[in-house]
Amino acid sequence: MSMRRASHASSWYDSDERKLTSKLEGWLAGASVPPAPARAIIAPHAGYAYCGECAAYAYKQVEPSAVKRVFILGPSHHVHLSRCALSRNTTYQTPLYNLTIDAEIYSQLESTGQFGKMSKSEDEDEHSIEMHLPYIAQVMKSKRDQFTIVPILVGSIDQGSERKYGALLAPYLADPANLFVISSDFCHWGERFSYTSYDSSHGKIHEYIEHLDRMGMSIIERIDPEEFAKYLSQYRNTICGRHPIGVLLHTVAALRQQRPGLNPVLKFNKYAQSSKAVSRQDSSVSYASAALVL
Repeated sequence: MSMRRASHASSWYDSDERKLTSKLEGWLAGASVPPAPARAIIAPHAGYAYCGECAAYAYKQVEPSAVKRVFILGPSHHVHLSRCALSRNTTYQTPLYNLTIDAEIYSQLESTGQFGKMSKSEDEDEHSIEMHLPYIAQVMKSKRDQFTIVPILVGSIDQGSERKYGALLAPYLADPANLFVISSDFCHWGERFSYTSYDSSHGKIHEYIEHLDRMGMSIIERIDPEEFAKYLSQYRNTICGRHPIGVLLHTVAALRQQRPGLNPVLKFNKYAQSSKAVSRQDSSVSYASAALVL
């Protein structure tokens, strides 16, 4: 039995259980969204000081009573992967309580031959999955020790691979006992991100960034993986979780083919920026939260 430590606790979020719980409860209480039992959510993975409030708008729509497994798809920031990878650990640590990886589901995924394995250091260096764990622990606290997690690190895969993983994961998304968490920030703007695209016809820089992000968000809401790929190719928006999002869109598309009467609704309910960029010397990261209801 091996445990992935909460390597970003005390720097990216509080390591003290009571302080962390208090902040999570406050953000969730302040998230005014209509109740809807989400089958999947899209939420950011930055430090909680920047995106904690935004993420609450996605997690507020999780109904814990129905959930037995939480799939977490996060992008790889530190190591190049040409496919998706699973953890070598059996447990993930959080300041609230530890989360157990679903060994049965991992075995099923491994048997497909489509998944690699993260090394221990790769697992602990990556933040895109870890930043969701305290929120998962908080919204699922009434089901503590009665649910498992399925962390999946998504590499820099092409659209064909996104489609392949979508078809592979579709049966799991179809199961109402499963919740999918898609980890992504949106536009990373500024010289430090090597992205300074700007069209002044849309106003100030931060207004253009929001325009650019909302174009992508609108396509995601339409659940159109091909159009999303075209958008990324045309505008090069630096959405770090574009591949996990692409996998989700292809997963829903595959499910639609299997169930012609299915009417999925994917809706963004919160958008924020780390700062309001007004000059080329500025930088910002955008955050957005959404929920998918089947």
